[in-house]
Amino acid sequence: MANASRIKVGIIGSQFQAMCHAEAFKAISSDAEVVAIASPTPGHAKKLADRYGIPRVFTDYRDMLELPDLDAVTIAAPNYLHAQMTIDIANAAKHVICEKPLCMNLAEADRMIAACRAKGVLLMYAEELFFTPKYVRAKQMADEGAFGKVYLVKQCEKHFGPHAEWFWNMDLAGGGAVMDLGCHGIAFCSWFLGRPRVKTVYAQLNTHVHSDKTRGDDEAICIIEFEGGAVGMVENSWCRRGGMEDRIEVYGEGGVTYANLHMGNALPTYSEYGYGYAVEKAPTTKGWTYPVFEEFWNYGFPQEMLHFVNCIRGKEQLQATAQDGRAALEVIFAAYASAAKGCKVPLPFQSGAARPIDLWLQA
Repeated sequence: MANASRIKVGIIGSQFQAMCHAEAFKAISSDAEVVAIASPTPGHAKKLADRYGIPRVFTDYRDMLELPDLDAVTIAAPNYLHAQMTIDIANAAKHVICEKPLCMNLAEADRMIAACRAKGVLLMYAEELFFTPKYVRAKQMADEGAFGKVYLVKQCEKHFGPHAEWFWNMDLAGGGAVMDLGCHGIAFCSWFLGRPRVKTVYAQLNTHVHSDKTRGDDEAICIIEFEGGAVGMVENSWCRRGGMEDRIEVYGEGGVTYANLHMGNALPTYSEYGYGYAVEKAPTTKGWTYPVFEEFWNYGFPQEMLHFVNCIRGKEQLQATAQDGRAALEVIFAAYASAAKGCKVPLPFQSGAARPIDLWLQA
């Protein structure tokens, strides 16, 4: 494949995250193009295809994999489908980018990694926080010694609940807020600190607001102790009203930095009447709101997808690997076990559970 050619991509999924992928590829259209979308809900798929000019729509992703002009496939499907889809894509000799969390359990993760390795295709873990401009800059400063020895990294992601109904179903999602959102913070803290070994995990989980629709945790605090003494603190919530909150704090013996993903690129706005869109998961645009601009770029989605394209071309080495996804999943399993036991859990952590949340629900 010539490096100058555009990478041909297929998307599995047709809801919010699939739209994020389509928007990201639109932003890098000189390097990649989405040539097909697959979703079992034809109306959703066609709507997304029409919006982004995607020429082909499939109701079965396996039919899409037969396209000869397909180089790579992104998975924006429910968690329980990730493993089999990845294996099928690898067997079709296409590269894979899989949304977080990587899959439902560690055995699935190992099968996914093995399948892609056997077929010689890339398996990228879609962790956009590795590409979020504000967070990337914070890491650059830390790596340059701006804060001295970093001893605490905090990441917070909170909102009032997921976009799609399947997230509330633990059979499909595998876990609640810590599975959905905590995977971001866990991977971020590890990446920021240079991926040191995790020594222990302590977590406190609750279902405060949404017990009418889920058995999963809707509020989570996770404390990760890394080799070398640094600590990661990850706070997640499906209970926060008013839209998305995503921020980091970095503390070192010689300095500190804070980054709020949304507020630094928002326009403080008051409206009696409301308007079209403010920010992800904001329920209203009346009163005081903080509409953002260049939202997807500030999240890091286009940068993430361009990196993946360049990895396919052999120009870059994967920054967000399947091993990162597996490592985050291992911490998630330990977090649910910790919440059940009420104590720290050491790593490595082994579990034959089908889903992380089983360790909490069955305690």
